[in-house]
Amino acid sequence: MHVLVIEDEKKVADALKVGLEAEQYQVSVAYSGEDGFYQLSAGAFDLVLLDLMLPGRDGLEILTTMRKRGFEMPVLILTARDSIEDRVLGLDSGADEYLVKPFAFPELLARIRLILRREKKETPVKLSLGRLEMDLVGRKVKRDDEGIELTVKEFQLLEYLLRNQGSVVTREMLARDVWQVKERSTPLDNVIDVHVARLRRKVDGPFERKLLRTVRGLGFTMEEG
Repeated sequence: MHVLVIEDEKKVADALKVGLEAEQYQVSVAYSGEDGFYQLSAGAFDLVLLDLMLPGRDGLEILTTMRKRGFEMPVLILTARDSIEDRVLGLDSGADEYLVKPFAFPELLARIRLILRREKKETPVKLSLGRLEMDLVGRKVKRDDEGIELTVKEFQLLEYLLRNQGSVVTREMLARDVWQVKERSTPLDNVIDVHVARLRRKVDGPFERKLLRTVRGLGFTMEEG
């Protein structure tokens, strides 16, 4: 479970990081709106803890832009703004939960568990992009109703790319989340590139419209052209 904390009060952000890591969450921290949005664009997160009053981009701007760009990870707003109007605005902008500062850490953990239970119930059994369809239960992939045979690792790779479609997926993300390796290396990058090339031949090779693209210097993305 990878959590991104976007909070400009360093003491608060660092305390959240320590507390969440003690609960076995992986935590990244951004101390400004700009850094937070950059990390969102470059990484894969399961949950965002978002302060509203941030330097640079404020929290609502980040939230509305996330939703417009198709980021679906849940967002829990942490803020001192406690009016009904602020709560309604935050939830209507795409937040999943709203917690007013100061708050008790056990309540934050309870809210996170609530979000996770909700997300678990809503986990899709199928993923798709255009005419490419992926059945996660039956472990089948087809495009234009034509079956595509994938290895176990190719299936995992395609699932990850489809779950992050429209966003850039870096080799570091693939190493961490698909290959389950904490430290990237040149040999592993080569392995990743080989698997991506094989997957591209299978899902794109016979078809005119290409879905899997390399973003030079960054990584890969899946999207309709």
